[in-house]
Amino acid sequence: MNALATLRAINETAAFNRWCGIEVLSAEPGSAEIAMPWRAEAGQYAGFVHAGLVGALIDTACGFAAATLVGRVLAAHYSVNCLRPAVGERFVARARVVKAGRTQVFTACELFAQSNGKETLVATGETLLSVVAKKSGA
Repeated sequence: MNALATLRAINETAAFNRWCGIEVLSAEPGSAEIAMPWRAEAGQYAGFVHAGLVGALIDTACGFAAATLVGRVLAAHYSVNCLRPAVGERFVARARVVKAGRTQVFTACELFAQSNGKETLVATGETLLSVVAKKSGA
């Protein structure tokens, strides 16, 4: 199975991702791109995507980028920089692996809001992911 098909299969198993409407757009070794449509349930009181969901999109995209190189990962730490309100018709997160090690993977991501054919950077983030050891016999 190629990276895109693998990530799409993983994405389908995550109830949270399905609830958000997250779609895996592309995947190559060391990178992944996901998208989520605007939905009112994802907003906060002023009508922007909630910062917690901004973080979730960044975390998910980074985890998927890392998975293309090392398999299963678990977030050990992540940080998010909200640059402007996340307002748009759709949100696209593009993540890449900065450095993959045997037990840790460092990634970076940019989150864009898309509206009326225009794309605006709304947040950036970085993650430190721990590689999940495969069980013996698996």
